[in-house]
Amino acid sequence: MPSADSGEAESAIRTRGLSKRFGARLAVDGLDLLVPRGSVFGFLGPNGSGKTTTIRMLLGLAAPSGGTMSVLGRPMPKAAAEVLPRVGTLVEGPAFYPYLSGTANLLRLDAANRATDPATRKRRIGRALDRVGLGQAAGLAVHAYSLGMKQRLGLANALTSQRELLILDEPTNGLDPQGTREVRHLIGSLAEDGATVFVSSHLLSEIEQVCTHAAVVGRGRLLAQGTLASLFDDGPRRILVRTRNVPLAGDVLRSLGLAPVEESVPAPGAGTLRAPLGENAPEPERIVAALVTAGVGVRGVEVEHASLEDRFVELTGEGFDVEQ
Repeated sequence: MPSADSGEAESAIRTRGLSKRFGARLAVDGLDLLVPRGSVFGFLGPNGSGKTTTIRMLLGLAAPSGGTMSVLGRPMPKAAAEVLPRVGTLVEGPAFYPYLSGTANLLRLDAANRATDPATRKRRIGRALDRVGLGQAAGLAVHAYSLGMKQRLGLANALTSQRELLILDEPTNGLDPQGTREVRHLIGSLAEDGATVFVSSHLLSEIEQVCTHAAVVGRGRLLAQGTLASLFDDGPRRILVRTRNVPLAGDVLRSLGLAPVEESVPAPGAGTLRAPLGENAPEPERIVAALVTAGVGVRGVEVEHASLEDRFVELTGEGFDVEQ
């Protein structure tokens, strides 16, 4: 049986009962978070759900009101001096000296890190700037940068040294669609290099496209976590049936205890029925067999899993921002 210590070693981030109170307001409420090493982990929740507060506690920037936490297998904030040099971060929008160039800003930030090698400083910074698409703008003063360029510079700062863990808070904030795609590709390449990437976001599409694991939080509480596939599999499903004989197909589905709804705009050459699949619903194979036995000409069948947005609404009963 694995020991508690082995569990800590296998996780990049682990919290138990982590809480943060601001006066009478409980911003983070008993959070039990488990981020496996090597994962791209999405920390998903609407604005104001405690995501940034949690990140600040993990990095030793805010003291927890209760609970424990470990990062890279070491207790935080006790082991901050050992842990933080192994962690790259982008939190709450980066702040830079506006009249210094992008390169000059990163040179100063890297020099302040006692764990970095001065002999490789310029080469590492140049490579990081190229990696985020700022190589041509590296000599410009930061006050001339757009919001998206400043966000890229913050990402470059997180990449100036090889890191075991990257913690990125809303990394696509201020980026245009092309920049968003580039950051998505960058996150994938970081994971391929062996880093664990922890991405905090309120954008459902970003989490769906880049993450292997996710946690959903709302009002400071953990609502669900696990692999992305498990979050979908645990959610509601629907069966979609395309056929020219919609009335007969509807009768068959209702005879199986389902509640089909016909799409208002039919597909070319066929109509479409959708029906929720509850816990006691027949397996899709049995539904197809019943349709064929009844003489329904089935042109297509698809089992639709809930989207991450559907899953969030099911968990919380709240709406969700899907775009910035």
